[in-house]
Amino acid sequence: MKKLFVISLMIILLSAACSKQNKTEKSVHKISHLTAETFKKKIFNYEESKEWKFEGKLPAIVDFYADWCAPCKMVAPILEELSKEYEGKIDIYKIDTDSEKKLASIFQIRSIPSILFIPLDGKPTMTQGARSKEEFKKIIEENLLNSKEFSTQNID
Repeated sequence: MKKLFVISLMIILLSAACSKQNKTEKSVHKISHLTAETFKKKIFNYEESKEWKFEGKLPAIVDFYADWCAPCKMVAPILEELSKEYEGKIDIYKIDTDSEKKLASIFQIRSIPSILFIPLDGKPTMTQGARSKEEFKKIIEENLLNSKEFSTQNID
């Protein structure tokens, strides 16, 4: 009877530990998908202010994409890797331009992927087209984590 109790207890503890680990792994490094409402709360409330005021606590990257876009599919795994590498240093978001047409219109998205880089201080900068991981890292290190205002001249 004692053996059965000990074995049962071990199984329960192992199950709990595995379950907790899986939940943690799933919630870490997840790139958030923004809607117009969550964009206004986490990035910029364009309805209340015409002058840029970033709502975030960390520098951010916002990927305007579409599911059918081949270059967008090339950028997605790069952003996923970067979300792991820069966890706690930057936030990475995605906006589906097909379902969030109003946001795409406000930011005048004409080409995808369009990537919005948002430093804590200064104004955001938008670029179009797929970029390599090395290019993203350079922009992150030099511009987002450096917390100074930058322009597209710094990116290209």
